[in-house]
Amino acid sequence: MSKQMRDLWAEGLGLLRHEPTEMRVRIRHDGHELVDTVRAILVWEPRRVVPSYAVPATELHAPLTPSSVEPVPPPAGILHPGIPFLAHSTAGQVMDVDGLAGAAFRPDDLDLAEYVVLDFKAFDEWYEEDERLVAHAREPYHTVAVRPSSRTVRVERDGQVLAESSRPTLVFETSLPTRFYLPREDVLAALEPTDLVTSCAYKGKATYYVDNLMWSYLEPLKEVKGLAGLVSFYDDLLEVYVDGKLRERPGGPVAEALRQEFGLSS
Repeated sequence: MSKQMRDLWAEGLGLLRHEPTEMRVRIRHDGHELVDTVRAILVWEPRRVVPSYAVPATELHAPLTPSSVEPVPPPAGILHPGIPFLAHSTAGQVMDVDGLAGAAFRPDDLDLAEYVVLDFKAFDEWYEEDERLVAHAREPYHTVAVRPSSRTVRVERDGQVLAESSRPTLVFETSLPTRFYLPREDVLAALEPTDLVTSCAYKGKATYYVDNLMWSYLEPLKEVKGLAGLVSFYDDLLEVYVDGKLRERPGGPVAEALRQEFGLSS
């Protein structure tokens, strides 16, 4: 993404935004269906990179009451998915949902007066139509392009070669740095899983290796099934050479937010 595009994108992030969806949205918790609506909307609080679902308060089949929980002051900069839901960046009222403290929020916005924004992580199951969601609500304009390549990719750590391949798969994902996925047999480092497992709304659950600097989607979502078993790398902290040329490490506000989310130092 060019600097001009990053600036425009960041400018839009400073606004409270919302958009309707025609998808049927369902929420289940503790064995009960709390929401089944075709009138959900996606809401982006200022500086949030991913949206939350808001549903009509009349279609939430659980008690909704003002909360004694106070919102958390949001940190500066872009608010990545790891920032708690309670870190609200717009004015509004924190609500409880059937005893789930702070699981809902009603922004002080006339367009959203009939709606309540819900914390994805507070509830057991979310569905768009009949497909279960992972990690958070999906951004409707987010794309993930998976492309096989014949470029030569070499990954090093302090001069030690960790992997090298002439059959990489490149992933071009909206607003994110290009990532390189290599076949496992082209990885020289020992791939012993660590305790870290993360979830991506667009790719699935990731298993990590080697000080959490490598990861793999063993059972990716169907839209990116070509990534199954391939291994990618945090080129934020590693040296990545493409056709013999060292790539510049990812920069910009999104890359920095990702480093903060995963506890990586620049």
